[in-house]
Amino acid sequence: MGSICDVPGIAVGQAQDATAMTGCTVILTPDGAVAGVDVRGSAPGTRETDLLDPQNLVQTVQAIALCGGSAFGLAAATGVVQWLYEHDYGFKTNETHVPIVPAAVIYDLGVGAANVWPDAAMGYRACTVADTLVAEGNIGAGTGASVGKVLGASGAMKSGVGTASLRLNFTNPTTGESYQYTVGALVVTNAFGDIYDGENIIAGAQVDGKFVNSSQILRDNSALLPAPLAGQNTTIAVVATNAPLTKGGCRKMAQMAHDGMARAIRPAHTMFDGDTIFALSTGGLPTTPTTPLLITILGSVASDVLALAIVRSVTQAAPTQHLPAVSSFHQSSTL
Repeated sequence: MGSICDVPGIAVGQAQDATAMTGCTVILTPDGAVAGVDVRGSAPGTRETDLLDPQNLVQTVQAIALCGGSAFGLAAATGVVQWLYEHDYGFKTNETHVPIVPAAVIYDLGVGAANVWPDAAMGYRACTVADTLVAEGNIGAGTGASVGKVLGASGAMKSGVGTASLRLNFTNPTTGESYQYTVGALVVTNAFGDIYDGENIIAGAQVDGKFVNSSQILRDNSALLPAPLAGQNTTIAVVATNAPLTKGGCRKMAQMAHDGMARAIRPAHTMFDGDTIFALSTGGLPTTPTTPLLITILGSVASDVLALAIVRSVTQAAPTQHLPAVSSFHQSSTL
């Protein structure tokens, strides 16, 4: 399936506390990447997303931090900033350089220890081990991730980090010039809903070894459900390409990537999720206007690659003491 590091200029570092079951995943672009963001879930936890608005000054970021720990975990981004600062990366001012590190978090406090979360030291440590080889499953921000919580935590399954990439060929219809670009995705899946591969549920809410189909439960039996708690689910992701894009182009790619999230997670973007997608271009700002066709193609591929990464995030996860995983779960039918 490849990984987000197939996009030139990207490295990934991950650190975790396996006992407390939380961690952080850092997507490093130290030389700078144009960035955008699109938030669709109604319970997000984020940092530095306003500066990604196309009308705002800063054009590039040096990293994206994806963290466990709910709002507490945003502190891990401070360690990423410190590492970048020490290595002379950041937005240049007259006096110094300021690393730009947007971040988003998942709620994993109900899986491991509720009083331990990623901090600046963990964010810094993730940067020190950054590489172009990306581990998946129970690692980094995916250490305490889970999916399928329509019936509560007792019916959930384990998920984690997933990544994938695709290549595409593009011919500019105006100039006739041809280019090859890569689109990659990395996701931390911590969803309220079920995970689908095509039209088949492969992970999600289950009872005694049988999937319950969260969408159908919501439609037919909502009066019997426990009251879900807002903010205790969220899928956070980064999609990236080496095609040159503006901040507006990156935002559009992030918007279209949400289509892949909605295909692979059902339901997605609920009142109980904080679903957030960042988009990065390591190709820099375009020297000529980007064609609408290229942005459309990149967005379409980003949605496909994100759906692949979401599937990877559950198939590569390992079971824990309380949560089964795809590798250990053999459902006989769907209720």
